Amino acid sequence: MARFNLTPRDTRFYDLFEQDTDNLLVASRALVEMFEDSTIDKEACATEIKRLEERGDSITHEVIKRLHRSFVTPIDREDIATLAHTLDSVMDFVEAAARTLVLYRMPEPTERAKELARIVVCIATKLHETMPHLRNRKQFSSILRACVDINRLENEADTVHHAAQAELFESGMDALEVMKWRELYQHLENATDLGEDVANALEGIVLKHA
Repeated sequence: MARFNLTPRDTRFYDLFEQDTDNLLVASRALVEMFEDSTIDKEACATEIKRLEERGDSITHEVIKRLHRSFVTPIDREDIATLAHTLDSVMDFVEAAARTLVLYRMPEPTERAKELARIVVCIATKLHETMPHLRNRKQFSSILRACVDINRLENEADTVHHAAQAELFESGMDALEVMKWRELYQHLENATDLGEDVANALEGIVLKHA
């Protein structure tokens, strides 16, 4: 029994989560650049974001693999799995937004799309800045403050998304074009929603160990 208690915890999970948020931040910034720079090669940018999404998949797979192999984990197993899968979902929607713009050969993104992409970057930034605090319980209060900020950003995204939808129907745009923009907006909105879910998972870990 003593040997069991002395089994070292696998802290590599923290490294992987920090790599994951860094990867997400790089992809989110690339998405904003893709939306805001009219001279950029959008297909090349979408390809790069896809590469980053695949890197995120690899990180997620490594987390789950280690989860199955680790005897003792630094935080609860279900929390590790939730963080891994939810971060992966945020990245999926960032990549989906980039892919949609290219696949449907859409014109320059609307200002609402740019606003939503910027909010995704803000959430990704907060997550990347916050994730290292998970290593030290003395820094858990910083996580809670970041979660409040992320919740505020997600609410801001909801407001922008609703305005974007309303403007689409007032634009007189062709129905097919409306459908394309609605899909793009939804991917961006989903990215912010899932970002908030990551924050909620972090908040749950903090409260559980308070």
